[in-house]
Amino acid sequence: MKIYHGIIITCDKEDRVCSYLVEDQGRIVFTGDRLPEMYTHLSVTELLDKAMVPAFADTHTHFSSFALFHSGIHLSAFRSNREILEHLARIHEDAPDEILIGFGLSPHSVEEGRLISREELDLAVPRYPAFLVNYDGHSCVLNSVLLNRLPDSLKELRGFNADSGLMGQEAFFRIVDYVTGSVSPVRIIHNMYHAYEYMADHGFGLFHSVSGVGYPRDLDVDLERWIGRGIRSGIQSRIFFQTMDIRKVRRRGLPRIGGCFATALDGCFGSRDAALIDPYENSENRGILFYSDEEVRDFCLRANRKGLQIQMHAIGDAAFDQAALALEEALKDYPREDHRHGIIHASLPTERGMDICAARGIQIPVQPAFLNWPQEPGSYLREILGAREERLNPLRTLWDRGILLSGGSDAPVTYPDPVLGIHNACNHPYPSQSLSVREALKLFTINGYKASFDEQMGGSLEPGKRADMTILSANPLAIPREKLKTLSVESLLLKGKETHSVRELPFLTISRGLFSRKKV
Repeated sequence: MKIYHGIIITCDKEDRVCSYLVEDQGRIVFTGDRLPEMYTHLSVTELLDKAMVPAFADTHTHFSSFALFHSGIHLSAFRSNREILEHLARIHEDAPDEILIGFGLSPHSVEEGRLISREELDLAVPRYPAFLVNYDGHSCVLNSVLLNRLPDSLKELRGFNADSGLMGQEAFFRIVDYVTGSVSPVRIIHNMYHAYEYMADHGFGLFHSVSGVGYPRDLDVDLERWIGRGIRSGIQSRIFFQTMDIRKVRRRGLPRIGGCFATALDGCFGSRDAALIDPYENSENRGILFYSDEEVRDFCLRANRKGLQIQMHAIGDAAFDQAALALEEALKDYPREDHRHGIIHASLPTERGMDICAARGIQIPVQPAFLNWPQEPGSYLREILGAREERLNPLRTLWDRGILLSGGSDAPVTYPDPVLGIHNACNHPYPSQSLSVREALKLFTINGYKASFDEQMGGSLEPGKRADMTILSANPLAIPREKLKTLSVESLLLKGKETHSVRELPFLTISRGLFSRKKV
């Protein structure tokens, strides 16, 4: 049994801030301002100037991809292509005979104002295949070594460009399949352990993973299932299978379907293929809807009838409407009171679509890290969208409509960082769309747990729930909102125990996971 005293932000329905929390055998047994006499003889842990909040949730990660890129080369911090190429050349000298994988290229954050070309990459990395993914996670640049290894069938796909080495749209997704298919299971497991440790260091008790990106026989989905069920760290994972093949999902006993990739309805703004109702500025281009309205509606009808929770990626307003209308049709066809279907991103929502979401209980996992983002600055978004840029990511409007919003990172597009997410949600580029600190905390706590039917387990600090808590370096309710990003995670407590390392023999983790009935 442990007693904590200090600033305890519960994130419950009443938004209570308490002075005491008592944990016993991994459960919260008391929260309040006056410690009951039955506990007064026990020692107390003082939080001092720190604050306790519920363990955080991230409701949109590509966990297998994040694990892969987290172990690779990080490019987003460089401010010139010259620096990136010099860095790659140094790494190349000691590289093993496998694919060099990097993430975070952006033409908007480097002084050249453009992406690296295939020819430049060939000079820096002449001997080994190189695969550099752009910041948006929807396009990549390849060197000639990798380009020459690709199957001929890929060269006929939309988005394939051998001259520049820049690959987008269907070609990009198939190349991701090719690259991930070359990664050994041992490396995948090693990478996932590192990623779990990262999540623990950043205060997460729960994350949602959208998985299924081309590993042979959907190995990423199965490894995530087995590790998620077998790992003893206490971190919870919830898997959305990125497929429209309902049989694959039901065969694995998963209750969720969707995400991005095979269930992405459009592209993104970085590649100018997010689907828009009106064309991009000074262009005839309206982006791309990857599926017809009939195909999306049919998928939603089938998945909803099977009782699955559905999520779909929609960035542009045309894609947002397509998702909302398809989910509405599915719920008319087979009404369900508590489905918790969702539209991921919803970067440019329409009035019509928001009305449907509010009326039908459709939730939205948002990514506040996209606000004030160096890789995709507001100046670029205004250039391609014009006045529509002011309507992007309208958190306040969505919140006030009564739509359930939860916070995610879209990792590896941005790294899971609840502190940055909270900061950005409270400091929207258009201040009228900012959330309060209490609301932003709920994005990454109780709302994240609600998004996967886990609010009875955690997400708020209330008696009866798991003692899953994060201790922050200061009280977020007492510092100026523009300084929220200075907060840091001091420790993560899951079932009352401090959590750091998740390391153990992979055989033991996976063996437990194969026979466990733990929810994932």
